[in-house]
Amino acid sequence: MSVIPITDFASLGEQEYEQNRAHRGERHRRHQKADAIDMHERLFRYIWRHTRPQQMWILTIVVLSMPIYFLSLDLPKRIVNGPIQGNGFTTAETTQTFLGFSIPLPAFLGGGITFDGFDLDRMSMLVALSLTFLALVCINGLFKFYINTYKGRLGERMLRRLRFELVDRVLRFPIGHFRRVRAPEVATMVKDEVEPLGGFIGDAFVSPVFLGGQALTAMIFIVVQNVWLGLIAGSIVLIQAIVIPKLRRRLLELGKQRQLTARELAGRVGEIVDSIADVRTNDTSNYERAGISNRLGRIFFIRYEFYQRKFFIKFLNNFLAQVTPFLFYLVGGAFAISGQLDIGQLVAVIAAYKDLPSPIKELIDWDQRRLDVEIKYDQVMEQFAPDGMIDPARQTRPEGPVAPVTEPITVEAVTMLDDTGATLVENASFEISPGRHIATIGEVNSGAEAIADALARLQPTSAGRILVAGTPIDEVPEALTGQRFAYVGSEPTLLNVSLRENLIYALKHAPGHAVGNDSARGDADDLSDLTALQVDEARASGNVPPLADRDWIDYAGAGVADAQALNARIAEVLRTVGLENDVVDLGLRSRLDPETHGHISDRVLEAREAVRKIVSAPEYRDLIDVFDPEQFNPQLSIAGNLVFGRARKPDWATDTLAENAFVRKTLHDAELDGPLFKLGRRIAETMIELFADLQPGNPFLEQMSFITVDELPVYRQLLTKDGHDAMETASEPAVTAFLRLAMAYIEPQHRLGLLDDALRARLLRIRHQISRTLPNEDPRAVWFYAPDEFNPGATLRDNILFGRAAHGIANGEKTLRNIFKSILNRLEMNDVVFEAGLEFEVGSNGRRLTSSQRQRVGLARALMKRPDLLIVNRGLSALSARSQTRVLQRVLASVDGAKEGDEANETRAAFATFWVLMNARNAEHFDEVLVFENARLVERGAPADLAQGGSRYASLID
Repeated sequence: MSVIPITDFASLGEQEYEQNRAHRGERHRRHQKADAIDMHERLFRYIWRHTRPQQMWILTIVVLSMPIYFLSLDLPKRIVNGPIQGNGFTTAETTQTFLGFSIPLPAFLGGGITFDGFDLDRMSMLVALSLTFLALVCINGLFKFYINTYKGRLGERMLRRLRFELVDRVLRFPIGHFRRVRAPEVATMVKDEVEPLGGFIGDAFVSPVFLGGQALTAMIFIVVQNVWLGLIAGSIVLIQAIVIPKLRRRLLELGKQRQLTARELAGRVGEIVDSIADVRTNDTSNYERAGISNRLGRIFFIRYEFYQRKFFIKFLNNFLAQVTPFLFYLVGGAFAISGQLDIGQLVAVIAAYKDLPSPIKELIDWDQRRLDVEIKYDQVMEQFAPDGMIDPARQTRPEGPVAPVTEPITVEAVTMLDDTGATLVENASFEISPGRHIATIGEVNSGAEAIADALARLQPTSAGRILVAGTPIDEVPEALTGQRFAYVGSEPTLLNVSLRENLIYALKHAPGHAVGNDSARGDADDLSDLTALQVDEARASGNVPPLADRDWIDYAGAGVADAQALNARIAEVLRTVGLENDVVDLGLRSRLDPETHGHISDRVLEAREAVRKIVSAPEYRDLIDVFDPEQFNPQLSIAGNLVFGRARKPDWATDTLAENAFVRKTLHDAELDGPLFKLGRRIAETMIELFADLQPGNPFLEQMSFITVDELPVYRQLLTKDGHDAMETASEPAVTAFLRLAMAYIEPQHRLGLLDDALRARLLRIRHQISRTLPNEDPRAVWFYAPDEFNPGATLRDNILFGRAAHGIANGEKTLRNIFKSILNRLEMNDVVFEAGLEFEVGSNGRRLTSSQRQRVGLARALMKRPDLLIVNRGLSALSARSQTRVLQRVLASVDGAKEGDEANETRAAFATFWVLMNARNAEHFDEVLVFENARLVERGAPADLAQGGSRYASLID
């Protein structure tokens, strides 16, 4: 679908425009109707519509397998009655025909086909029939193998389709719906609740035909052998088919309750994770435990009743299945004795019934699964069909570049209400012209925030309309607002990927050439880099082609030509929002693998040498304690001094060294574990004496990084239980706990005066012993510090500094930052460190960044795509007032510079801004000010004009 340039709408006459809008509305209604039917149709209709050709094929295979199955039931009777009992073999020389057949045909076709077969004696016939039976068993097995494999693939394909459609619908949910659903519940439904549907979809049509065909074939065979035995088998089957489903109705109700309660549990656990800070700060962890216990209790009793009923039904089903052989032996034996049934027929009937319970039971199980998955399907569909779904046509990828917004954006008498009916904004009207900077000011929730959300299509209007070049904003393609508008809120959502990926996320609109292809961007619809299987399976599953590995970056949208130029653009934007130094700091905190970063190790060693020269000066001599293998480093913990390197395995990390068997043995052999145990006890005693009455979060306790308020009672109990200094008589938990405290001790930081020169010397000898013996014991345990080697496990900062900043030096960190800056500039290593910073993993929702950093990243991401309209909705609220002003001025300056630099670029419109300010005084930097109060626009005009006289604006800036 091609996107109509926005300027085309403006050129339409009023009547023509209304006709086009009516046409689009009708098309939208038709699509919504079809969409609703699609998601609300019954499960079997949904399956049949998408898999009809495949179902027809596999059903044909099932029908073809039935004659083979019948022959495999009949053959044991022939074997028993014929060669085994000797029927038809009167003498040793008597033979019978094997494989003889005659097919009659009309005279004009030759009159028929006849094959006389083979004449075999009794033993040869036994071997031939037995081999034939084995062949039939193999053929039946191959039929089952093919049918099961085919339906398994069919089920997985449909599960893939269903999950894709559900996620597609999530992407089209109305924004307001996300405030009423829990993310964990939606994820659970997509991941877990539709999983049983995948296993059932392949069986939906095949299993009843296949299993029913087998059961019917076996029943026909039994009736053919003896009517009475057939009636017995049929009666038992009938009882199973009527009684068992009735007993299972309660199971369905319990299954539904189990699913709903499990979904609620998942949602509540997700809420706990999201609000863990509130749980900790309000001491509600025990309340949350009680709530989880209640939910788990409800789930337990539901599941317990479910299992009781389930296994009673299983017992009853197995009992009925075993009653029939009893009747066969009794009644069939009586018939055999009286001569009404021969032995071969009885054996064949018993063998046939042996196979009968299995398909009957599986059919009953299939019916149970059918009812269960239909409930699951209906429940899921209800959750994924809210009112107001976005028309898929609005999210269709355009065929070419999206035309810029060159006409004013008009807000006409807009009124907005929240879900409760409260007024967010009332009758607001104004215009945003290209290139115009508009500031909005007012109290929180005065109406400005709602207008900003409406401009970004994050909140619907209740009355009035927002026109983009004459078109209502809710009718323009999402590609237009997504590429030409940018929105920055106070809580930007960051992905759990690198900083770089978060910054360029706003540029990923359409796939280009395959990654690694050095050619031009290429045709996004070219699938040559995908295998035929990938393409075929995606199409068969109703998925879009798997193009996520393509280069999706819109370089033109960022105003650059290629990836190399994009790096310069990223650096420029980060400078604008004031993040450049932060990214450098993140880079210094990162670890780089020299194998994947060229000759980084040589450049780092060069920077290390430069640092050594600088810190050797008298004024910097106390700034750093260098990593010297022959010296005890006071800025490292005792564990850090023992290992003197970076752990490659978890059990060699400094916080787990007290449990390390190798270290414990080495300390024991050197008779050093006892002194460290006593040192740990003294730390615990001192901490309890000093800080027992402190509350969580107290800065004095935070300085003691090796112990928390929650751990103080534990150590008090250990001291009371093991009230002596002898390690030999202490419990193992006490020994480990006190050794852990000792291992974390840093004299300059904790300042308890527990380390003397003699103990330092003994610890240094242990370090030397570990560094000598460990490479032979476990060469992949630790990267040891070496003065002339790059340490892959250490951060860039530690590798360059090759030491630790001395604790308590005034302005020490600032001085070090300046030293790093000068060295990186002189050695031209800024690019390396900057790239490392961009690869920094920001964590879940950016939690490894500060709140101000997250907001700056959100603003930088918006600036990366050079929008025609930048909407900032209190997006810098975490910054200080001074920082807000500085960033705002740089953003506006960059916008004006972009306008001047793009004068010859016809694909660019003038850059306009709509900024909801935290600080009203910053409005002086804008062309126009909108003042909101009590959900109404009360003033508008130029800042200079409004500042004169007794305006509301004047009172706000005062």
